[in-house]
Parts: sequence; C-alpha cells; structure tokens
Amino acid sequence: MRDLLIFLGGSVATLAAALLVRHFLLPDIVPVAWAEEPQPLWAVEAAFLLRATEFVAMGTTIFAIVALVACRGRETSV
Repeated sequence: MRDLLIFLGGSVATLAAALLVRHFLLPDIVPVAWAEEPQPLWAVEAAFLLRATEFVAMGTTIFAIVALVACRGRETSV
C-alpha cells in the first residue's frame, strides 16, 4: 500500500512539473507544426515532449488510483 502511495505521488509530481513547465516556459507554442504563426523547431519539439510526458504521467496516475482502490477494497473485504 505504501509503495502505491509513493508511486501515486511521483506520478502526480511528474504531471504537475510537466504542466507547469509547458504553461510557463512555452505558453504560446503548440505541439503541432501547423500553427498560425511560424514557431521555432526546438520549441515545437519541447512542447511535444512535455505533452507526451503529461500523457504518460496521467496514465500512471490513473493506474495508481485504480490499484489503490482495488487494494482498499481487498483490505475491507477480508
């Protein structure tokens, strides 16, 4: 149970860090190449990498929450 809480905390921290970095350092950059205005390639690549990190962190957070709920259900049923 404690390991799952540590896993959940790490994935939430990763998600928060990726969101903050993308929104504060690259606010006007979108992770696609067909924006209205020309964007530097490094910024598009950084936004894409941060967006992918957000998706992975969201998935692991959901996985950890489901695992915690399953463990809680198993503890109360015994």
